[in-house]
This record gives sequence, C-alpha cells and structure tokens, in this order.
Amino acid sequence: MIGLDVPEPENVCNDPNCPFHGILPVKGQIFEGIVGSNRADRTITVERSYYKFIQKYERYEKRKSKISVHKPDCFNVNIGDSVKVAECRPLSKTKHFVLVEVLKEMSE
Repeated sequence: MIGLDVPEPENVCNDPNCPFHGILPVKGQIFEGIVGSNRADRTITVERSYYKFIQKYERYEKRKSKISVHKPDCFNVNIGDSVKVAECRPLSKTKHFVLVEVLKEMSE
C-alpha cells in the first residue's frame, strides 16, 4: 500500500520507480488530468486545467499546464485517458510526478 486510497494495478512490474512494486515513496500533491502524449519510454504528458483569478477584472480565466509524469510498466494508458498522478522525488530534470491510477479509459 502506498498510503493513498487507490486500487493496486492488476499487472506486476519490475520497475524500481513504481510506487506499488518498487521502492518509490509518494508525497505532496495529488491531482487528475488528461493524457496528452505517451510516445516517450515510461513517460506520459498529463494536461491539467485550472482557473486563475484576475484581480484587476474580478474574473477567472481558464489556464492549463502540461506535466511530465513517470508511467510504471504495470499501467497501460492511451492518449485521452483520465488519470490520477501523485508527487514524488525528482526522477529526472522534468519528472516529479508518478502515475498511480487510471480513472477513465477513452474507448475508440
């Protein structure tokens, strides 16, 4: 168990940076997003939408950000899937998050 209320994946992997089958601890932020790219090896790009309040106009504007996320071998994701990611220690220059759950798969 990794300390989060997420189900353990059905597949088993040998990835040392897997929070379920490896030794990677998770901490900090947890959020949901949409997979934008899965072309890199063990890396996906997750797009997250949020609202930012603009004080001058007293309105909100919609913003989005892209985050590089480590994908352990025990998960299978495609572009458009809704996923849950959690913060972990830095795994590379841009990867500070790891995939912990696939919420909704896009049917083709």
